[in-house]
Amino acid sequence: MKPPVALTIAGTDSCGGAGIAADLKTFAAHGVWGTCAVAAVTAQNTVRVDEIQTIAPPVVTAQIGAVVTDIGVSATKTGMLGEAGVVNAVAGAIEEWGLHPLVVDPVAVSTSGAELATPDGIAAVRNRLLPVADLVTPNLTEAAALAQWPEPPTEREEVERLAFAVLELGASAVLVTGGHLPGPDASDLLVTRDSGSERLWFTGPRLDSANTHGTGCVLSAAITARLARGEDLVQAIEGAKTFVTAAIAAGVQLGAGPGAVNPSGSSPP
Repeated sequence: MKPPVALTIAGTDSCGGAGIAADLKTFAAHGVWGTCAVAAVTAQNTVRVDEIQTIAPPVVTAQIGAVVTDIGVSATKTGMLGEAGVVNAVAGAIEEWGLHPLVVDPVAVSTSGAELATPDGIAAVRNRLLPVADLVTPNLTEAAALAQWPEPPTEREEVERLAFAVLELGASAVLVTGGHLPGPDASDLLVTRDSGSERLWFTGPRLDSANTHGTGCVLSAAITARLARGEDLVQAIEGAKTFVTAAIAAGVQLGAGPGAVNPSGSSPP
């Protein structure tokens, strides 16, 4: 029997803690068959990013088409796309092949602080990708960049304002991840077009762990996998948050920098 199929369109991470490597591990942990289209290649470790090379847009489109026209896709996510040309090609492929549900993780900065998206790439995500997204999952810094706020918020009320500002850019739903928000808990906020002004907070324990590299990738990949299995959006987010919390707890210290979350050490609820 054919399993659900998820597609990740993202960049590589040489140390395997984030990007496509983390996505495919997360898909596998959920019993979902993982497929991929490489949008960028990075030379990085736990301390730094040495080189970034985006893939030519026609090659990215060809990878997506190769998967979609033969295997089919139950759900799709995007991660690091880098430049506007790649973002525009991905948005065009999503529209051409109807790759929904679509989860957009607007990766912009690495854990080590390296910029992973150009200004025109961020603008293209804002203008081309968010309008076709079923869910966008920015952290506080990424959400501020998308909404063109000068600084990330530090209070819940500001997070709510920011979430609705990102929602106005066209996505059907926005999940602002609040791992960097001060407080005893790790709280994420969901707002959707269908629910009007309703705010739905997902609260989990804040773990005392430095092994957080890849957290955003694993969360968005887990949501994608659960959508591919047929869960509704709230179920998928609830399960994904539990999964990523366990992956942080099972995190691995690999090198001199921050350790990586470990989706292989977490069992989906």
